[in-house]
Amino acid sequence: MADNSTKKKVCILSIDGGGIRGVLPGVIVARLEEKLQIATGNQDARIADYFDLIAGTSTGGILSCFYLMPDPEDPTRSKFNAQQAVDLYLKRGGDIFDVSFMQKLRSGAGLLDEKYSANAIESALGDNFGDTWLSELRKPCLVTSYDMQNRNAFFFRQQRASNEINDFKVKDVARATSAAPTYFETSLVVNKIGSPYPLVDGGVFANNPTMCAYSEARSMNFEGKAEQPGAKDMMVVSIGTGSVRKPYAYERAKDWGLIQWIQPIIDVMMSGNSETVHYQINQIFDTVKEGNTSSYYRLEPQLGTANSEMDDASDKNLQALNAAGKAFVSLAENDRQLDDIVEILRANN
Repeated sequence: MADNSTKKKVCILSIDGGGIRGVLPGVIVARLEEKLQIATGNQDARIADYFDLIAGTSTGGILSCFYLMPDPEDPTRSKFNAQQAVDLYLKRGGDIFDVSFMQKLRSGAGLLDEKYSANAIESALGDNFGDTWLSELRKPCLVTSYDMQNRNAFFFRQQRASNEINDFKVKDVARATSAAPTYFETSLVVNKIGSPYPLVDGGVFANNPTMCAYSEARSMNFEGKAEQPGAKDMMVVSIGTGSVRKPYAYERAKDWGLIQWIQPIIDVMMSGNSETVHYQINQIFDTVKEGNTSSYYRLEPQLGTANSEMDDASDKNLQALNAAGKAFVSLAENDRQLDDIVEILRANN
């Protein structure tokens, strides 16, 4: 194995799941991209230019695909800037999480069938990702999903998609990772040779995909950088979708049955996983940090006045989420963190 001690760090971006709350990490990444453009004097600089691996779950998976989409005229460049990802949520979120009277009646408000039709989200994903294949994305990625038939975690990886068995349409990758149980029907996607996979939202096991991304990077070789890197060879930026601490009183929860637990258990599993992964990654990077300086950054914005529900895509809540993201990046401490991240990204590009 090559000596990694003098090589540049492998830079990883990881984004949590959280439905429409994806506006929050979207705003943070847009600000980070803007800072990169200012620091480099290059208005065409894109997030994908500076990260070696991008990971995402659910809404974070959609954002990952957005950042890695190649420009049809120049595949070495990105099709979208980071702000355009935010615009997708603000402009089409209301359509995606819009439930007709008949759908509400048929689904029993999500208790008997999925709460929302998949038509609007599939239309939005198709409009933006077209027929691009996973193998065509600009950089390595890890997008999580779960295989309901084979009962195992399923990872979409650009770095392994040269094999047609592992290659999928990007719009199907985004659909599968965001097929949240009770919200959207299970996705049925096919690979390049036509094999079907029934997949649901990766948030059922990895709402915070940072540990998955770290593990994936450990097995990879990065050109001009570390081979099978360890924590000392990495810089990780992990972004949440708004810290949620909705309390469930004992007197209410102690007698809940199956129906009452449906929504709370999703909330508890998602936030619990995110917190656990943050603890694990933080412990790993603490062992290799130099002085008080760690190469692991966890950016967890507050919701402000926004509703924490993953499907509240009302105009009022979309604007509240957008405002909460901007408030987060405006805080002096967070602004300094973003500047530190920019400095590290430039030094290791």
